[in-house]
This record gives sequence, C-alpha cells and structure tokens, in this order.
Amino acid sequence: MSVVNSATTSTLDIRTTAGRFRLVALAEAVSWVGLLLGMYFKYLGTPRTEIGVKIFGPLHGGIFVAFLVVALFAGLAFKWSVLTWLLALLASIVPLATVIFVIWADRTAKLGAPVAASAGSPAGRPVPEAT
Repeated sequence: MSVVNSATTSTLDIRTTAGRFRLVALAEAVSWVGLLLGMYFKYLGTPRTEIGVKIFGPLHGGIFVAFLVVALFAGLAFKWSVLTWLLALLASIVPLATVIFVIWADRTAKLGAPVAASAGSPAGRPVPEAT
C-alpha cells in the first residue's frame, strides 16, 4: 500500500470527527443538487413533476440537520472560532458551499492536522506518489 492510498482513505473515515464531517458535508451538497434538479422539473421542466422535490426535499432536510449536528461536534472537537462556526452555518445554507467549506477547513487545519501530515508525512512536505 502507498501513502497516498491511506491518505485518501482517512479523509472520509467515519471513525473520526473530521471524516464524519467531510462525509456529511459531501452528502449535503449532493442532496442540494438533487433538490435543485427536483425544483427545476417542478417549475420549468417538461414534463412538470413534483416527484424530485418529494424525494429530495425531506432527504435534504434530514442531511441538513445531520450537517448541523456534525458541525457542532467538529466545532467542539477542534475548538473553532466564532467566525469558523458562522462560516459552517453559512455553508449549510448556500447550495454546494459545504464542499467549499470542507476544502477551506482542510487547507487551514480547521479539521485537525492536514491530511498529508496525519498520513505519516511530516507537515509541509508533499505526500509521495505511488509508482
């Protein structure tokens, strides 16, 4: 196994607070896309149908609440500042912003040590690629 594979696996590891946060943030973004597509077909599409909203509306609502819960746990675990809390809350409202928030949080170590550093590579050094 290479270092890159273990780093990729650990980013969505649901055994960690950061992994659960990343996974729910991704699910929240995907459910947003489904809801937006459902709304398109409800109001503009041909044929007009409400089935997408009926499916993705409650699904997105549940994942939205799950995102707020995992954000609460992540914020407590990683001692987020008030600004980081507010950005996480804003990201939960704006479509697809949870993915942008996770990228920013990873780059600024708001979800713990950078992924490369937690995979066994010293901080600040690139992770070697598998050959």
